[in-house]
Amino acid sequence: MKSITIKGSKRESVGKVATKALRNADKVPCVLYGGDNPLHFSANELDFSKLVYTPNAHTVVLDINGDQKINAILQDIQFHPVSDKILHVDFYQLSEDKEVNMEIPVVIEGSAPGVLLEGGTLEISKRKLKVRALPKNLPDFINVDISSLKLGNKILTADLESEGFSILHPENTVVCKVRTSRASMSLEEEVEEGEVAEEAEASQEAERNSSEE
Repeated sequence: MKSITIKGSKRESVGKVATKALRNADKVPCVLYGGDNPLHFSANELDFSKLVYTPNAHTVVLDINGDQKINAILQDIQFHPVSDKILHVDFYQLSEDKEVNMEIPVVIEGSAPGVLLEGGTLEISKRKLKVRALPKNLPDFINVDISSLKLGNKILTADLESEGFSILHPENTVVCKVRTSRASMSLEEEVEEGEVAEEAEASQEAERNSSEE
C-alpha cells in the first residue's frame, strides 16, 4: 500500500488556548496512539488533502520534527460542522507483527449482463469495506467482478477473495446488486395496465352482446 508523508511538530501545550491558536494558523492538532505513550503534534491542514480527500487508501509516514519517522494509519478525523475544516486527527502507529483495522475502497470490474442485456441498474451498497490485516498485507483496494451478475443477482462479502486479510462485515453483507430499473418497472406497469384495460373492454363488450340478445 502506498504511503503519504505528513510533516508534524511536537506540541508543547495541549490546552484549549494552544489548540485554538493552531487552528487559526491553519494547522491541525493531532494525536498518535499505539506507542508507549500518546504523541501530540500538529501538521499543516493542506498536507492532509491527499490523505483525506481521496477515494484511495494510504498508510502514513509521520515525520516529526524532521528527526523521527513513524509509520501509521488514519484512525479518526473530526470536521467543523459548518466550514468542513479539519479540527482534529487521530493516528494509530503500525507494528509489523500487529494487525490493524482499516477501510479499503471497493473497485468494480467488468460489465454485468443484467445491466447490458436485461435493462437492470447496478446498485453499489458498499464503496468501502473494513478489513483487518498485518500492515504488509493491507490491500490497496478490493476487486469486485460483476461480469456474471444477472438481473436480481447480488455479490456478498462471502463471495469476495480476501487472501491475507479478513473482511470485518457479516458474510451476508451486500456489496452490490443488479436491480430492476425504474424505466423497466414503468414499462412493465404500462404493459400490465394495457392488459387490464383490454380485459375490461372485452368484458364490457361481452355484457353488451348479452343484453342485446
